[in-house]
Amino acid sequence: MKMLFAAVLAALVAVSGTVRAATPLVDAAWVKANGGKPNVVLLDVQPLGLFMQGHIPGSVNTDFAKAGWRAEIDHVEDMMNTTEKLEKLIGSLGIDNAAHVVIVANGANAGEMGVGTRIYWTFKMLGHEEVSLLNGGFRAWAADKQAPVAKGEGQKVAAKTFKAKTRRTDLVVTKEEVAAAISKGTLLVDSRPEDQYVGINRNPKSKRNGTLPGAVNVPNTWMTENNGGKFHNAETLRKLYAAARVSPDAEQITFCNTGHLASVGWFVSYELLGNKKVKMYDGSMVEWTMDPKRPVEQKVQVTR
Repeated sequence: MKMLFAAVLAALVAVSGTVRAATPLVDAAWVKANGGKPNVVLLDVQPLGLFMQGHIPGSVNTDFAKAGWRAEIDHVEDMMNTTEKLEKLIGSLGIDNAAHVVIVANGANAGEMGVGTRIYWTFKMLGHEEVSLLNGGFRAWAADKQAPVAKGEGQKVAAKTFKAKTRRTDLVVTKEEVAAAISKGTLLVDSRPEDQYVGINRNPKSKRNGTLPGAVNVPNTWMTENNGGKFHNAETLRKLYAAARVSPDAEQITFCNTGHLASVGWFVSYELLGNKKVKMYDGSMVEWTMDPKRPVEQKVQVTR
């Protein structure tokens, strides 16, 4: 049996040049050791200005806000783009189905890491499993004074062919499914700041203040150390969920305004804590409040 396993392992190495089993998080040391290997693509998701000031050598940059990761779908802004457009976008970045994609966010705060987790979720939605996130982002890389840093626009990459394997429905919910979840008392987790959760303030794209009825608040800023770029370890994350009176193992739906901050909560629950019963509401409060008949819970009433 051991000889058979060794033979299979050798065959895998011979075919791919490396044995890959992507973990949700990798650290800067892993990137330093593996960043230049075949089929490892460092996908930098910093704003272009920050990318030009400093990035990991060999990485390719994509503009989260402008490149086409999200689009207006059925009159709702910032939804996951169509499969066809995402395939073209991903292929243009030199990524094919054999690539292990390592997403590099800036790492300044949890919101910046949310750019990475949102794109991570998108790859998972398309059935691409070989994807990881650099814990701490580019700032974790740059903290090592021995780590090389490149500047400028970066290298040009040749386009490749990327084909989605599926459009997963087990990771996302629709507004109709959210309405059903409210009726049956499914756990709803609001990843927004507390002031938006209780209804004092709102995102400009949202039509009404408040949250989904019955939702609990676990702000995305809780997920990283000191609201920075590094995620808390699993033990700490479980304690934080317990403090919010949320079972991290329960069936749940994460949401925010446009599925950006909620992707941080989804990533923590689904990947770091292993809860495969968590889904994300892509449309979130922007879509939900478009219909004035949909219920909204406002915990703090303010005069307008």
